[in-house]
Amino acid sequence: MQPSRDIARLIEIMAALRNPVGGCPWDLEQDFSTIRHYTIEEAYEVADAIERQDFADLREELGDLLLQPIYHAQMASEAGHFDIGDVIYAITDKLIRRHPHVFGDVDAGNSAASEQRWEAIKAQERAAKAARKGDATPSILDDVPNVLPALARAEKLTKRAAKVGFDWPDFASVKAKVDEELAEVAEAQASGDAAAVQEEIGDLLFAVANLARHAGVDAEAALRDANYKFTRRFHHVEARCREDGIDPKQAGLERLDGYWNEIRAADKA
Repeated sequence: MQPSRDIARLIEIMAALRNPVGGCPWDLEQDFSTIRHYTIEEAYEVADAIERQDFADLREELGDLLLQPIYHAQMASEAGHFDIGDVIYAITDKLIRRHPHVFGDVDAGNSAASEQRWEAIKAQERAAKAARKGDATPSILDDVPNVLPALARAEKLTKRAAKVGFDWPDFASVKAKVDEELAEVAEAQASGDAAAVQEEIGDLLFAVANLARHAGVDAEAALRDANYKFTRRFHHVEARCREDGIDPKQAGLERLDGYWNEIRAADKA
């Protein structure tokens, strides 16, 4: 077996790994549930390579991610559910159906018109899917995945609800809601009720996700950027402690905060 630029070779390799005769014992033990976390992990590693603009890593991580649908499709084929050809047919059919302005005779219009048309077609597809499942009362929220990161899911839920008019009218109204939720967190904390504190902080985070949407900001990306910034700045704090021969645990907050303010000032210079 030799490497190849043809995706058919990847499919062959995956089938060989899963072959009960001469296959890989580890691969043979896997199922959809044991593999799913790798699928999510590989998607994040692709995103990380993009954020770092490391295209050598991106090429490798895209390969790791590409393996995931091949793996799932191989297991599905073994169980008689579907194969990779069915997966490819389904996505090509969907793309053609959702782009009548490219593959049909519908006028393209502008980007906003294309997005509206896409959403209208998606709504029709959701209704058809609900009908196939015998659900007489489908919800606009039905296909927002439960496994999305909580912040990203909150943003998507509010976006979906907004499509039927269930939304704050403007940014100022959402900000007022954030202020209200923050005050309720303080009240819950003062009451000493741990369950209430958790609930109110959840409401606050949900409101902040909605605020990000109204500001046109990807909340998940914004928080990832904030995490990266915190990590980079804290590395500076640790480096300054080493320079001064101080154990960070013994440095004290005032000194640590001074180091932190150094990198903050440098960032803003």
